[in-house]
Amino acid sequence: MNANNEKLPEIESTDDSSSLSHYGQDWTRFWKPAPERLFFPRSTREVAELVQWARCNGKALVPSGGRTGLSGGAVAAGGEVVVSMDKMREVVEFDPAEPSLTVQAGMPVGQLQSLAEEKGWCYPVDWAAADSSQVGGSIATNAGGIRVLRYGMTRDWVLGMTVVTGTGEILELNRGLVKNNAGLDLRHLMIGSEGVLGIITEATLALTQQPPEQSVMLLSFADLDAIMPVFAALRRSLELSAFEMFDQRSVRHVAGAGDLSFPLDESAPFHAVVEFDDPGQANQEKALEVFEQLVEQGRVVDGTISQSGVQAEELWHWREAISESIAERTPYKNDLSVRISKIPDFLRELDTLVNREYPDFEVVWFGHIGDGNLHMNVLRPEDWSVDDFHKAGRELSPRVFELVQRYHGSVSAEHGVGLLKRDDLGWSRQAGEIELMRGIKRLFDPDGVLNPGKMLGD
Repeated sequence: MNANNEKLPEIESTDDSSSLSHYGQDWTRFWKPAPERLFFPRSTREVAELVQWARCNGKALVPSGGRTGLSGGAVAAGGEVVVSMDKMREVVEFDPAEPSLTVQAGMPVGQLQSLAEEKGWCYPVDWAAADSSQVGGSIATNAGGIRVLRYGMTRDWVLGMTVVTGTGEILELNRGLVKNNAGLDLRHLMIGSEGVLGIITEATLALTQQPPEQSVMLLSFADLDAIMPVFAALRRSLELSAFEMFDQRSVRHVAGAGDLSFPLDESAPFHAVVEFDDPGQANQEKALEVFEQLVEQGRVVDGTISQSGVQAEELWHWREAISESIAERTPYKNDLSVRISKIPDFLRELDTLVNREYPDFEVVWFGHIGDGNLHMNVLRPEDWSVDDFHKAGRELSPRVFELVQRYHGSVSAEHGVGLLKRDDLGWSRQAGEIELMRGIKRLFDPDGVLNPGKMLGD
């Protein structure tokens, strides 16, 4: 790279300190943001121009979406240039025949969902931060969320995308085709690549029929061993779209943050929000029948079922508000997955490990039991500094990941690798896999312009 074009591109930008701090970090708070400059491109061509400028001037670019990530993937802590997609929110095309929506990458996922609903369709991939996260970021991290049980991950809904590689080349991948076996499908390399291979600028996303009316049950379990039998029994009898588990500590934090009263037995160690198809409340009797059987078996100790959409939202709040309720404690998060059937044994061993190694730490558990994903949140003691707590978390992680490896699981189920787990990739991927990934990175980004240091290291 030759520093022969120091003049800034004629693209909206700023070096205002508050803006740099705001756009230079994601929801992790373990790194101090320190970007050099912030750009707001409005088109794919402008993104390509930025990449070419960066190559010529030895700059590093950090793509920035809604910055709701939890792995440090959008952090600019080393003088990088941030490329914000905030000004790229246009609808490119609605195709009612497929059906699909093509949008610019900066559109919030919640806005995409609203647009789909206005057209009589549904974009079903959903999570608590959907209104602030962006389409490009959700694809770059292969976001999952609360209804993976029925709808899968973001990967399952991406029909095509436009990407600017680390050379400044513009690639139109798959072009929205349903069937396309003409060679390798590079689209799937970009999904989950966390911005290290290319900057996603547009995406074509499949839509589906709007789901039938849903009802929600809130359940309290007798113990950990009850969770999987309850899940199996409900799945046999009802059409589930979500089965979300959380522990007693989660309840206390959500209740405290909102001055709320939990509607069930707070002494139960674990609880779950269960969402199921219930058009016209036609399945209420079946749901109550299964519930009564589970109570008789001693697996469920308490429960309630929504009677309206408002009540369903109130019940969902006990799951969706957990992350926000513990945010001030700067949690050290581990986003882990194992085979669904292994969850109880894995959780039991992991809880024992953490309590033994760090008995003074408070650990909050919640997760997507239907897809094998557990979120372990170790809360920072109030008298600890963030730096000291982060160091302690890093010391704990190898013990956790040894257990994950023994269960043939993943150290990052849905939050990505970023900076937080960059050095831990080897716990879930073989050395040969990682070297192949690095080779792919070199092909797409030979000068290391895109999101350096993330996922695969420098």
